[in-house]
Amino acid sequence: MARYQLILAYDGARLEGSQRQASKRTAQGELEKALRTIGWTGRSVLIAGRTDSGVHAEGQSVALDLEWPHGPDKLRAALNASLPPDLAVRVAREVNSDFHPRFDAISRRYRYRLFCDPVRDPVRERYTWRVWPAVDGNLLQSVSPVFPGTHDFAAFGSPMSRGGSTVRTVSLSAWTESEGEWQFQVRADAFLYRMVRRLVFVQVMVAQGRLTVEQVKQALETQTRLPAGLAPAHGLSLVEVAYNDQQMKTEM
Repeated sequence: MARYQLILAYDGARLEGSQRQASKRTAQGELEKALRTIGWTGRSVLIAGRTDSGVHAEGQSVALDLEWPHGPDKLRAALNASLPPDLAVRVAREVNSDFHPRFDAISRRYRYRLFCDPVRDPVRERYTWRVWPAVDGNLLQSVSPVFPGTHDFAAFGSPMSRGGSTVRTVSLSAWTESEGEWQFQVRADAFLYRMVRRLVFVQVMVAQGRLTVEQVKQALETQTRLPAGLAPAHGLSLVEVAYNDQQMKTEM
């Protein structure tokens, strides 16, 4: 029996989030179905983090124990042969027997995509938020540097468990623009529930002139309430879950 880490990618448009639910289609549920076709008998895979309904992933991290004598590459191939088209195992590797994808993670990185257009673009809008009125790119880039550091993000999300801490450390927060699309990259040690979508929504309000950078700073410093709202789920993707190299090494 060995422990394997899988890097899972999925299109969240037809998924009700990452975590298994009894009567709904989820990333975890589809992966566990595929695992059972190759003899996995576990009760539940371990997963790095929750993604909401409609949110995508390029680097979701999953771990499980499996008796598999054929090596990681053939494990990846066998699972991808059984997974539906909107999910894929991008990487399979053997790791330490005590590796945990959630508790061993040192950071997580998300990307949010948006574009500005007064007219619907159905194809583009599957993965990107269409925003109108248009944002001011200079204002977007002026508000994103507010977030790096260790802060109480209570105004920007809620803890995953009742009474949990709302303090998080953000190490990257930046907007870039290319070919008419804005992308927000954010990395932190962990995130509050719906924190990234909330951060994006608030920054778009600033970039549309409906909030000021100073109001956002005040909300971060004093947990002052800001107007309610979330950016849509379909613009968000979990890009990477990072670990220390030592955590990933298999036992000799």
